Amino acid sequence: MSLDLIQPNWPAPKNVRAFVSTRLGGVSKAPYYSLNLGGHVDDDPEAVQENRERFAHAVGLEAESIAWLEQVHGTDVLELNEVPSGLLKADASTTMRSNLACVVMTADCMPLLMCDSAGKRVAAVHAGWRGMADGVIQAALSKFDDASEVMVYLGPTISQLGFQVGAEVKNQFVSIDADFDAAFLPENESDKLMCNLYAIARMILRKAGVSKVYGGGFCTFAQSERFYSFRRDGHVSGRMASLIYLS
Repeated sequence: MSLDLIQPNWPAPKNVRAFVSTRLGGVSKAPYYSLNLGGHVDDDPEAVQENRERFAHAVGLEAESIAWLEQVHGTDVLELNEVPSGLLKADASTTMRSNLACVVMTADCMPLLMCDSAGKRVAAVHAGWRGMADGVIQAALSKFDDASEVMVYLGPTISQLGFQVGAEVKNQFVSIDADFDAAFLPENESDKLMCNLYAIARMILRKAGVSKVYGGGFCTFAQSERFYSFRRDGHVSGRMASLIYLS
C-alpha cells in the first residue's frame, strides 16, 4: 500500500513543501496499523524506523534531514540550523535552512504548519489545549518578522464532536479572553463540555494578526480508518506526522 499523504491546499510559495501523514502505508502491526511514526508508543522500533524512512522518501527527503522532537505539551520553539544529534524537548521548531524539515507528531492534538509569504521561514507546531492556553502558537509566530505575512495550515485534529472536557478547561481559556467561550458547547446529559480546538486556534491566530488560515476539515477521533486518535484508542494509538521544509 502506498503512503496516504495529505498536502495542504494553500497558496504557499513554491519552495515550501508541506505534508501530513495518515495511518496508511506503513508496516506496523495492529494495534498500530500501519504507518505509525511515533517511537515512544511501544510499537516495534524496526517497524517505526521503516515507516520513517518510507515517509522521508515520500516527501522528498533523506531520513536524516527530519528533526524529530520530544514533545512535552510546552511552549518551547526550537530554531533549527541542523538536525540535532538527539531528541530535544520542544513542541515546535522553525528554520530558514533548505532541506531541513520541521516536524511534529500528533494523535488528536493539533499540528500547525506555518510559512511566510516570501518562503524564507517555516515552522511546525504541536498544540493541544494546554499548549494553546499557554501560548505555543504565539511563541512560534514570534519567530517570524511579520505575523500578517504568515500563512498557517491547521492539520488533522480531534473535532468538537469528539473532544469532551471539564469546565476547568473552558475556565482557563475564558480567563485569558472571554471570546473563547464560543469554542465550548454543553454536552448532552452531563456537566461536561465539547471543545472546538479548530475554533480556538483560529481565534488565537486572528488576534495575533494572522488572516491566512487554511485546513481544519478533519476529525482524528471520528475518521478511524485514516487517523490515529489517543482519545479513541488510548495508549495503543500510533502517531501521525506533520512536516514542512524549504526546498
